[in-house]
Amino acid sequence: MSHALAAIVPSYNHYRHIGGVIAALKAHGLRIFIIDDGSTEPAKSALKVLDDPASGVTLHRQHKNGGKGAAVMAGFRLAAAEGFSHALQVDADGQHDLEALPALMELSALHPEALISGQPVYDETIPTSRKMARWITHVWVWIETLSTQITDSMCGYRIYPLAPAMVVIESERVGHYMDFDTEIMVRMNWRGTPVRMFPVHVTYPEDNTSNFRLGADNWLITKMHTRLVFGMLARLPQILRNRSGGKGETARHWGRLNERGVALGLKIMLGIYRLAGRRFCWICLQPVLLYFFLTGTPQRRASRDYWRRLYAAKGQPREPDLWQIWRHYRSFGSMALDKLAAWHGQIRTSDLVHDDLTGLDAVANRKDGVMVVTSHLGNVDILRAVGASRGINNITVFAHTRNAVRFNRLLSEANPAAAIDIMEVEDIGPATLIDLEEKLAAGNWIVIAGDRISLSGSKRIRRLDFLGEPAPFSEGAWIMAALLGCPVYVLHCLREGEKHRILFEKLTDRVTRSRGTENGLQGPMVAYAAILQEICLKYPEQWYNFYNFWAIPENFSPPDEKSKETK
Repeated sequence: MSHALAAIVPSYNHYRHIGGVIAALKAHGLRIFIIDDGSTEPAKSALKVLDDPASGVTLHRQHKNGGKGAAVMAGFRLAAAEGFSHALQVDADGQHDLEALPALMELSALHPEALISGQPVYDETIPTSRKMARWITHVWVWIETLSTQITDSMCGYRIYPLAPAMVVIESERVGHYMDFDTEIMVRMNWRGTPVRMFPVHVTYPEDNTSNFRLGADNWLITKMHTRLVFGMLARLPQILRNRSGGKGETARHWGRLNERGVALGLKIMLGIYRLAGRRFCWICLQPVLLYFFLTGTPQRRASRDYWRRLYAAKGQPREPDLWQIWRHYRSFGSMALDKLAAWHGQIRTSDLVHDDLTGLDAVANRKDGVMVVTSHLGNVDILRAVGASRGINNITVFAHTRNAVRFNRLLSEANPAAAIDIMEVEDIGPATLIDLEEKLAAGNWIVIAGDRISLSGSKRIRRLDFLGEPAPFSEGAWIMAALLGCPVYVLHCLREGEKHRILFEKLTDRVTRSRGTENGLQGPMVAYAAILQEICLKYPEQWYNFYNFWAIPENFSPPDEKSKETK
């Protein structure tokens, strides 16, 4: 693709800074089209002075104000008529860092098929309301494109490949005002135009005049997102086909599946929860869940596989439908909000249900600590967050990935009083075991999930029957229990209507290792898998392992054939 670049500068009553913008563009030898979008005096006269076709600067005046989008599209047509292949769009108000222009131009020359867009890096001058509004639009764009490729769709500092841009503006409805930048970007992305983002500094000058119409433009943006969401749904089969993974994708290790924006998404939802509460947060969460549902091919496939096995285990073999899988996703979303509620102190002891809390209290009041093995079934964070009220003050949690460590620390920020020591599973060594022994002596609970295998632990795996077929379970928690010589309990927390049921039981007083392939771990591990299966059958929608749980890990080699399918 050839690369001939012209610059388009739309302006409506902006004249204080446009002279500097034009000078910077001329310094790069660019052909410049200033689009006066019906400005009034004194801006009209100030812009007229800049008209200098002999030096490559042409002023085109719209007869009446038609909006930024209409002005940019007029510039597209002028540039295309003169044979330019690409168009640089830059605002006239001096917000954008023109020192970034050489990098944008070089990036466009290297990737002429792509839409090159600024990724704003704001200073303290950005209004808070503007910043919040941009985040809302970002989330909607991720839903509308089924991708997080577009990290900012509102920046008016970008380079368009003109051919695909002209196809969009001539054949589709695109907003003419502040809805333009986002809509044309999404529609070009739908048609296959790649997007490349480049960080640029953006500032709001003190004498800047904003053309944003609070009521009218917000309404236009709302209508735009409605159009785009329905447009996305109309294109859904094609989008899903383009984003589908191969058949071998379900065999990937759970830890290698992308945790797509979890930390960022959690921060956003945490902010919304604090400002507006659970009910509004749940409403805001629906499009986010829909986005992950539509784009998460491996996760949807894993959910379907889980439900298929579950139905078979119940003696009701049938194929799960999309509605059931969507309910599975919604259950996961509800669990995430329960975490936030718990860490904000909004779930109390009165919200917990237990057949006999005296056993839990007795363990909480022990002088020595215990190991607690849990899973990604239900929501154990609820008990962690309210545990102090039952005397469970010291908890050390083992997380399987650094993302999980960051996730838990962010939750802890919501309630610093519920302090928890979080350690990564891969960090366990002799020094760690000494530290854990000291924690147990001080009455700590050591908590670890027993239903995930580590990225490097294929030699420490045992296949146990789970919902009718052998599944890999890690020996790590049980080896640790044997080395520490402490009692082992199993803990889960399941939602029952508006309450949360605590399932807490002792598994063994001590895990004792022995010689041979079973080496003393077989009994407690089989018992643990049986407990998981029993709870899954009773609370099926609260199983949150969205990956192929039954896949055989790479390089797995059991000690002998007898241990491959132990029941």
